[in-house]
Amino acid sequence: MGAFRAYVLERQEDGQTSFSLKQLEKEALPEGEVVVRVAYSSVNYKDGMIAISNQMVKSYPHIPGIDLAGTVEQSSDPRFREGDAVIVTSYGLGVSQHGGFSELARVPADWVVPLPEGLSLKEAMILGTAGFTAALSVQRLEDNGLHPGKGPVLVAGATGGVGSVAVDLLAGRGYEVTASTGKAEEHAYLRELGAANIIGREELADIGHKPLRKGLWAGAVDPVGGQTLQYILSTMMYGGSVATSGLTGGHEVATTVYPFILRGVNWLGIDSVECPMELRRLVWNRLATDLKPKHLGGSLVNEIRLEQLPEVLQNILQGKVRGRTIVAM
Repeated sequence: MGAFRAYVLERQEDGQTSFSLKQLEKEALPEGEVVVRVAYSSVNYKDGMIAISNQMVKSYPHIPGIDLAGTVEQSSDPRFREGDAVIVTSYGLGVSQHGGFSELARVPADWVVPLPEGLSLKEAMILGTAGFTAALSVQRLEDNGLHPGKGPVLVAGATGGVGSVAVDLLAGRGYEVTASTGKAEEHAYLRELGAANIIGREELADIGHKPLRKGLWAGAVDPVGGQTLQYILSTMMYGGSVATSGLTGGHEVATTVYPFILRGVNWLGIDSVECPMELRRLVWNRLATDLKPKHLGGSLVNEIRLEQLPEVLQNILQGKVRGRTIVAM
């Protein structure tokens, strides 16, 4: 395998941390049955929290990166062979175990998903955890009765990774999508992805803390949380469902039982980290077929080199990144 490059988060003697590109030997890799030569990784909000804000880090030194796609270089598990194209996202990748911001990774075999036919390694990372989360949200919404004829679907935080992919794949399936954003300059981008309507982020503010408002949405994809989610819950149509996956707008939600007992609203928690493998593989296979977004390229995607990673991680925490950023190794 030889030496490889990786971005390493280290704690110094004075308690400060550093994040720098290092040359490492294979002995630096953690335990695991499968060694992957990484072709692409991707940048997520969670990566910024780990690499820049040092949140959730279990031990140092640490290689962040919660996504990777590449080819198997070595495997002691019979399910995978040298040369197999694979995806690894979530579980402890980039949190409790060295992650994808590395040219080489070693992971438990139980974390590995074979690359579905219909997706390239690059497309898999354009999707990454954000795209998987968006697709898992749609899967759960549809499992709870959402279909294109039921009514409009709201996507909050629509220029972010989860939001952008959600707009794209929902529009592709025939839903009338309303996209919410605080960025007036991104309206053309959202229309390109398929948004039928665009509303400002301020229109989702929970002013007055009303438990119920006029029912507007048959479904909603919510990667924001906080007061935005409070407003969304109060504006769901009868029997509507909200899929919540994030907390960029805050982790506290002040609501009442009224949306749930008077309108039969479903509040669905979306967890991409410990999602069971059977469901995980189902969703990835759908992302390669009927849920595959139409815009896996163009303005949705920003491709960077490994050396450019720190700047992008800073920007994603400041809300300055739209769509998906992938790291080409």
